[in-house]
Amino acid sequence: MQLSRRTLLAAGGATVSGVLTAGAARAAEPDHRARSADEEVDGLLARAETLLTGGAFDPSDPDFATGVAALDATATGLWDALDRSVGRTALWADLAPLTAAGNFGQSYTRLRTLATAWATPGTSLSGDAEAAGALVSALRFTHDTAYHPGARESGNWWFWEIGAPRALMDCCVLLRGRLPAGDLADYLTVVDRFCPDADRRTNSPTLAETGANRTDKAVIVALRGLLGNDADKVASARDALSDVRDAGRNSLFRYTSSGDGFYEDGSFVQHGVVAYTGSYGTVLLGGAAYLLSLLAGSPWAVTDPRVSVMYDAVERSFAPVIFDGLMMDAVRGRAVSRERAGDHRDGTTAVAAILLLASGAPADRAARWRALAKGWLTRNRTTPFAALATLPQITLAKAVLDDPAVPAGARTTGSFVFADMDRVVHRRPGWACALSLSSRRISAYEAGNGENLHGWYTGDGMTYLYDGDGLGQYNDGFWPTVDPYRLPGTTVDTRERADLGTGDGTSTYRPANAVAGGAVLDGRHTAAAMEVTGAQGSTLRARKSWFLLDDAVVALGAGVTASDGRTVETVVENRNLGADGHGRLLVDGVPRPAGRGRTDRSGRAGWAHLEGTGGYVFPGTTALHVLRERRTGTWRAINTGADTGGSTDPVSRHYVTLWVDHGISPTDAGYAYVLLPGASAAATAVWSRSQPVRIVANDATAQAVEDRRTGLTAVHFWGAGSAAGITASGPASVLVRRRGARVSVAVADPGRTQTAVSVELPFRVRSSAASDGTVTLTPGARPVLTVAVGGSRGHTHRAELVR
Repeated sequence: MQLSRRTLLAAGGATVSGVLTAGAARAAEPDHRARSADEEVDGLLARAETLLTGGAFDPSDPDFATGVAALDATATGLWDALDRSVGRTALWADLAPLTAAGNFGQSYTRLRTLATAWATPGTSLSGDAEAAGALVSALRFTHDTAYHPGARESGNWWFWEIGAPRALMDCCVLLRGRLPAGDLADYLTVVDRFCPDADRRTNSPTLAETGANRTDKAVIVALRGLLGNDADKVASARDALSDVRDAGRNSLFRYTSSGDGFYEDGSFVQHGVVAYTGSYGTVLLGGAAYLLSLLAGSPWAVTDPRVSVMYDAVERSFAPVIFDGLMMDAVRGRAVSRERAGDHRDGTTAVAAILLLASGAPADRAARWRALAKGWLTRNRTTPFAALATLPQITLAKAVLDDPAVPAGARTTGSFVFADMDRVVHRRPGWACALSLSSRRISAYEAGNGENLHGWYTGDGMTYLYDGDGLGQYNDGFWPTVDPYRLPGTTVDTRERADLGTGDGTSTYRPANAVAGGAVLDGRHTAAAMEVTGAQGSTLRARKSWFLLDDAVVALGAGVTASDGRTVETVVENRNLGADGHGRLLVDGVPRPAGRGRTDRSGRAGWAHLEGTGGYVFPGTTALHVLRERRTGTWRAINTGADTGGSTDPVSRHYVTLWVDHGISPTDAGYAYVLLPGASAAATAVWSRSQPVRIVANDATAQAVEDRRTGLTAVHFWGAGSAAGITASGPASVLVRRRGARVSVAVADPGRTQTAVSVELPFRVRSSAASDGTVTLTPGARPVLTVAVGGSRGHTHRAELVR
């Protein structure tokens, strides 16, 4: 269906928030006059342009001035290096030959940056006729040389079907008043060749697109439809979000129970087996928010009532993994190796996507999200939002920051077990802890296309500690400089490993273990566990548990065994102290080690304290190894990707590393330590003496703690057995808390190997006050809870009992 275009909305004078608010209002009110199809299209293209440039803004505002200056600096550098000669063979010397997928893909991205600067007031290229002419010529040259319907896909499919066509369509939106009609027709034709719809992979027509890839393609198809005056194309983009073609099988507005997408427990998975909330999940959220906003109030507006799944995801999936505006690395997959996409930048993208989604969401949800965002924005003083955001993102943020009616929301608190992606997040008012686990269901890492070359142990129980007073731990040169064999929380075989993912395509590694996950009680306390099984070439086995409490994380290990003739270590901490290396370390009150680059074995250590981080307690004392060192690496060493590869510039950071050496080929070794985030040295010493949390079991059958302050007992059973007076008929994570006459119980089977688990309690229970339908109580002096765990995918079952 062909449509003609006329101007409806003037881009000048409109901001992102203004345009989208107007669109949302129009969607909510009856239309009292008919709008012609051409008015609709032109209005939506103007809206698309505003989403790229930010629309009209006050250039004297310091935040906008910073954004304009950043855009101008980048664009000026690209403009100066752009080859505009008649005989050119590439647009930029470092992106030759242009025919390589990564090179023409990145060339389009750079052209989009230049086109954005040309369309944005205040830049040195703004409205410049020479720049417009050069851009039109460069687009034609790239089409004729590399990206045209006659070309055949080679290399990374993403550049052909997503990266290049999205940047090309954005360029066409910005330059639509300057492009010759024939050029535009050619560009729409090449998009029809490589991204004809959002439902299928073009180079593999039987493969249905899912998750973030589907969203990306839907945006491309919508823009292609608007630029080509094709209502059917725009409708197909909208329908792709709901997967009308396949009756909703791959809808983005549904919960899944396997494979890609959002899960009801808040998990997000992409590539079938990778925990990806912070990377692909953010792309999906941003793309969906873009289309919902772009099409609002038009004949193609999204009306699927199941869009509530996307709304739920803001608080269920994203809020738990955003800490003061940064995105937790435990859910960023191979993106942690990208120099230009750290946790703060991906957090900025997620916050902006949430604010964009809020523009058309129900009022009560939008109000909560804006408060959340304001809290994130105001607390992050390490890397302010405006330093990373684009001008449209700054516009969205300022609308919230400048509104006194929007309160700054408090930090998210609570304990979250994302059973469907093997992640655990524990959040307290001043700190947070994230556990990155893996199993035969969820990969230990993803690598490929030159990315995440040293990600071997990132899914082996890596423990991330976030401190609200210092948000730079993982964003300040951590990944190129940290010892990848000594990631905090992991138990590792010290063998030398080869680089991962050096070829085309991505790959994942799923270990053989079943257990990864745990149970959460009252959204406050968690018992989590993972069985480590060494990758091919290693016989390492270890049973690891974590108990996440109000002010502490207790980590226990048992059954640490290997027979390869190599040393096995458990890493307690590997803390990035930054470029200057400040941070005093005490072991049992004594400063250690004396010099940098020196390893000390502390004998039997009872506790340690690292200034600016917190305390570490070793119940029963531990032979602790301590290393203070300056490490140097490069981003290039961990990422050589075509468009994400890092620089070869040396990066140096200081570290304090604490670990337990289990020796060569250990048999049934173990460990125990307690993390006290934010605790002072004095408080750590007191905690070590009083030990308010008691370890009551740590063996291959059960690992258990008792917190006398809260009446909590938490156990992970590796098989049938008893611990702390609690008996389980098989593997299970169990938490029991007594408060007067009431007892709260949480049970899960993180290994997903049982049909039912029976849990016997050591005290009388008279009745059940409330329980999940999967829980049956047999009351008495030794009450038994029978929990139907089969088919629950490792999720928690709850009961409230009366003594």
